[in-house]
Amino acid sequence: MIETGELLRGKVILITGASSGIGAAAAHVFAREGAAVVLAARREEKLSAVVAELRDKGADASYVVADLTSAEDVRRAVGVTVERHGRIDGAFNNAGIGGDQLPLHEMADEIYDTIIDTNVRGLWNCLRAEIAAMLKSGGGAIVNNSSVGGLVAIPAAAPYVASKHAVVGFTKAAAEEYARRGIRVNAVAPGATRSEITADWFGRNPGLEEAIHEVTPQGRTADPEEIAEAVAWLLSDRASYVTGVVMPVDGGYVNH
Repeated sequence: MIETGELLRGKVILITGASSGIGAAAAHVFAREGAAVVLAARREEKLSAVVAELRDKGADASYVVADLTSAEDVRRAVGVTVERHGRIDGAFNNAGIGGDQLPLHEMADEIYDTIIDTNVRGLWNCLRAEIAAMLKSGGGAIVNNSSVGGLVAIPAAAPYVASKHAVVGFTKAAAEEYARRGIRVNAVAPGATRSEITADWFGRNPGLEEAIHEVTPQGRTADPEEIAEAVAWLLSDRASYVTGVVMPVDGGYVNH
């Protein structure tokens, strides 16, 4: 059985992009801290596997297959969460993609469209549905996954950097708008973290991981669980006076 903590005990949390990487790690961390978790992503086979692992440990876990670029899919995912648990207390909007690393002038429209649609429209869809549900149940907490690319430039990744700056903008705007209505909205800005996105980038760019380590004071790549731990705190009542914050979880990268 899973050994539960107290940080998120009794909370119902929706996690997007939860089939792998940071999202899957978050599901395990949140469940360990006492939350009931609902996982959302496009890949049912991987979602099912993560939920099976959680249930084997005694966690209250379920999933919804959803394409977050579809407002209808997102509303359904939030609706299913509320139907199963009576409310939604928290959401971790983690879903996102990286894209090809190319000079800006060589990027095709399709690269821009895909990244912006997933990382920006997807978040837009999530925030609208989650906030509407939380207003009905008296409030909640939301954490959006940005990136160090939402705070500083990353070479050869202009659309990704633009999309993650947009995540920061949405976070600050929503935090301001709903602070007096019982909803906190924050973001994390991870540095290089072991995930499918970074594995793809590192695989196609030999030496990139080592170069990032050189400019990261801690000199390493993060484990997904390290990002999830920061998100868990931001979603918890221990962060009750924290809203509109973009928290770097990056081994000191942006401070370098």
